[in-house]
Amino acid sequence: MRSHQMLDRAMKGLKLSLLCLLFWSTSAYAVSPSPEAARLSALTGADRAQVLIDGAKKEGVVNVYTSIPVKDFGPVGQAFEKKYGVKVNLWRASAKNVAERILREAGGGLFSVDAVDTNGPQMEQLRREGLLQKVESPAFKQLIPEALMPGGEWTATRLNIFTQAYNTKLLKKSDLPKSWNDLLDPKWKGMLGIKSEQLDWFAAIVGSLGEQKGLELFREIVRRNGVSERDGASLLTNLTIAGEVPLALTVYNYNIEEQKETGAPIDWFVVSQGVAIPTGSGVSRRAPHPHAAILFYDFMLTDAQAILAQRSFVVTNKEIKSGLRDIPLKVLDSGVILDEYPKWDRLYKEVFRNAR
Repeated sequence: MRSHQMLDRAMKGLKLSLLCLLFWSTSAYAVSPSPEAARLSALTGADRAQVLIDGAKKEGVVNVYTSIPVKDFGPVGQAFEKKYGVKVNLWRASAKNVAERILREAGGGLFSVDAVDTNGPQMEQLRREGLLQKVESPAFKQLIPEALMPGGEWTATRLNIFTQAYNTKLLKKSDLPKSWNDLLDPKWKGMLGIKSEQLDWFAAIVGSLGEQKGLELFREIVRRNGVSERDGASLLTNLTIAGEVPLALTVYNYNIEEQKETGAPIDWFVVSQGVAIPTGSGVSRRAPHPHAAILFYDFMLTDAQAILAQRSFVVTNKEIKSGLRDIPLKVLDSGVILDEYPKWDRLYKEVFRNAR
């Protein structure tokens, strides 16, 4: 099971908790970095790496909170331990639960997390709450521009990319839509499916078309041909394979690649562009093991990138070959996802539910 299932659960959690998160005071949890964390995060000299390695070995451990599935994180943690002799203590949960635990601990004055790696909206929430430490990493120059976030308190390590998918037994590649307007054709009646509550994707596509024009187009697509909602990208993928939803509008491309390897009658494509949600890493401002925390952060931007790429993740280090970075991509702004959630929640329901 890849990170698509984790992302499905995380987005469901986001649906339930984000509205209250949006209205939390941005100063409610803000803390000053420990003197050692502040000093180490600003290191840029030639001896930076050795200072971090020596200090991390003395600390002996790094506490990582992540939403990466254990089977995918395992090789990353093992490689870090083998290279540096520093033990990785892993706490894994959904992106929602990762953020909630860090916020809850900070609210109680407890700082046990060193490094965090999870979905962009949750990383952005932690940044706004003042819980992540800006770090100057030499690895930044190796990354695609979209990986570098405003403020620098967290950095995207990979991209979760939404594409479209079709049943290869029921549809020919030559018949696939080339634009969103093509979905107005009556031949698509009863054939279209979408992952339930995919607000971020919807906002990106509508925005690329021009908001008013895009909303009118999707209202008309739903009115003419219908778009069935399915609870989760994995379910939507399986229903496409089964032929119940011949054309799926929101799936994760690596989910499709996995299914193709098994011989399933499915393939992915993009209408205009793919939509990507950044997922990233950051360092706690009060990391109990600051040397190890920053060393692990650097590792996620360098060595871990090749490991993750081998496991079908689309990584952000441009020196590592990774699928889909060469197709047109709209990389979503995690801050905008947070800020505009109520608006797109309302519009999504209006278009895909209330219009029926």
